[in-house]
Amino acid sequence: MDMSDQRTIAAPREVVWAALNDPEVLKASIPGCEEIEKHSDTEMAAKVTLKIGPVKASFKGQVTLSDIDPPKGYTISGEGTGGAAGHAKGSAAVRLEEDGENTILHYDVKAQVGGKIAQLGGRLIDSTAKKLAGQFFDNFSSIVAPPPEGEETEEAADGNSKGWFGKMFSKKNEGSSQP
Repeated sequence: MDMSDQRTIAAPREVVWAALNDPEVLKASIPGCEEIEKHSDTEMAAKVTLKIGPVKASFKGQVTLSDIDPPKGYTISGEGTGGAAGHAKGSAAVRLEEDGENTILHYDVKAQVGGKIAQLGGRLIDSTAKKLAGQFFDNFSSIVAPPPEGEETEEAADGNSKGWFGKMFSKKNEGSSQP
């Protein structure tokens, strides 16, 4: 399966780059992600539970970053197994392009699946992959991109910003004993 697309994210390229390398942001963005463990700057392990058609499986896998060119992009490669459901292997070339105050994220994905999942058929796998990519970018954008100027989300109005910067600052303040 091959898939190419691009998404505009309402944040500067450096912010998008930092978020793409932050395990907590990735965990919150990846549909079904239960855990991500960073082993080094280029290696991570992940556990993701997905439903593809009638098959629901938990996948455990290794992720490797290569061709790293901060903050312009990298290649992310992964391989995972989902027990009897099958296995998946793939890579994505990710390129970040500045567009004023926004960033255009380009990606080219190449993936292979095997086992029960492969028996479901190419159309179902392709449509599920596109749906998951859409969910990832919706989640990622809501974490990384600030709300439009003049608009404040309910969480921000309550002081509970869910944005990337809000999470960063709230973590620093959680341990303080200020009233």
